[in-house]
Amino acid sequence: MKIVIVSGISGSGKSTFLKALEDIGFFCIDNFPIPLIEEFIKMCEHYKERLTTIAIVVDIREREFFDRGKKIIKELKENYNAECIFLESSDDVLIRRFSETRRMHPIFESVNVKDAITKEREVIAWLKDLSNKVIDTSHLTTHELRRFVMSVYGKDKRGIKITLMSFGYAYGLPIEADMVFDVRFLPNPYFVEGLRDKTGLADEVGMYIKSDDVFKKYFLLLSDFLLYLIPLFEKEGKSYLTLCVGCTGGKHRSVFVVKELEDILISMGYNITTIHRDINR
Repeated sequence: MKIVIVSGISGSGKSTFLKALEDIGFFCIDNFPIPLIEEFIKMCEHYKERLTTIAIVVDIREREFFDRGKKIIKELKENYNAECIFLESSDDVLIRRFSETRRMHPIFESVNVKDAITKEREVIAWLKDLSNKVIDTSHLTTHELRRFVMSVYGKDKRGIKITLMSFGYAYGLPIEADMVFDVRFLPNPYFVEGLRDKTGLADEVGMYIKSDDVFKKYFLLLSDFLLYLIPLFEKEGKSYLTLCVGCTGGKHRSVFVVKELEDILISMGYNITTIHRDINR
């Protein structure tokens, strides 16, 4: 029986994450009292032929039970190999989402949203510390987050689930990265007339980058390295891997390299989710 504990900051996408899990067959519960989780799982074991995957959201709404929560979540990880996922977003994005939906913060209604978010981060910091994976949803649409869930927890294709992400160093490192590759040494299409307004998905941009001998040698080494390394991660039991490729703005070089990696890894049968975080900036 696979158990996923979903947590995170209010407004970071927990509902979208949970709904996506439900759509692929998880038995899902939102805002379930922490002290009752273990008893519920014991009950589910009697139906384990049907209840093979369970997802439970634990967040700030459980504040009455937080004193006991840390011990309980630790025991769930130790006794049931439960996987803890923590969703994160930047303050600016969270504030915008609250404004767009016209929602009050679920707990700290008496203070402004920014202060409420700060307080929430302090209260649930231990959940983030216990998590197997922290996912930054700041630059993900609901559809992209849903695709990520379907890719990681769906039952298609082989073994490890791999997320490839292009990004721009100008906008910060992705906090969810397992490995980061810097490609700022490659020729930059931004300075080429006719290519600046295109992206790394355009054939003309790809041809420009591929024509460079440095790219040819680098990409051969990179792809060989990953094809050697990924099976070792699978053997070690890693269920998903986030590989991030960065250039200055996240629009040309990193996007193209991710696109080329995607083609190779898909051809090898891996389950790939691709995110171009900063391509539209």
